[in-house]
Amino acid sequence: MRHNKAGKRLGRTTSHRIAMYRNMVTSFLNHERITTTDVKAKELRSIAEKMITLGKKGDLHAMRQAASYIRDKKVVTKLFTAIAPRYAERAGGYTRIIKLGIRPGDNAPLSVIELVEEELNAPKGTAKKKADVKKTAPKAAAQATAAKVEDTPAVEAAEPAAEEIVAQPAAVVDPAEECEAKAD
Repeated sequence: MRHNKAGKRLGRTTSHRIAMYRNMVTSFLNHERITTTDVKAKELRSIAEKMITLGKKGDLHAMRQAASYIRDKKVVTKLFTAIAPRYAERAGGYTRIIKLGIRPGDNAPLSVIELVEEELNAPKGTAKKKADVKKTAPKAAAQATAAKVEDTPAVEAAEPAAEEIVAQPAAVVDPAEECEAKAD
């Protein structure tokens, strides 16, 4: 019985599953976005977030731990120099899973797993203040435009006289004559 055993087995042996996860994490950190099945994406998320957390630590021991799991040394360097500094202020939640639908052929549910790109915004307490500003801003703008309209004198614009355009009708050409002209 598999009681209290974490992780999905995915119908693979242990060595195959670990090798697959290592390859997926390496590809994910290299490309920052991959398409895979839902279950694999959910399993990959926890491993990838642990690798990014190691990257945020930034010490030699963390780099060696990441290098023991990630297969490409260039990806380890990218993790510690480019990816981890992006998430220095974020406390977890570095990835996003978007469901795509089903894969034709085997009907497997597909997902895209990607790194979260937007910056971490201010705490939620300031969002309320912004909402209050947005509510009062239209009223102030309406009052300002009304004041401008009252201050500016009305200017009457005279329309320029339109010139009469005399168009000459185009000569009507018979299609039969046109074909004869082309034949010559």
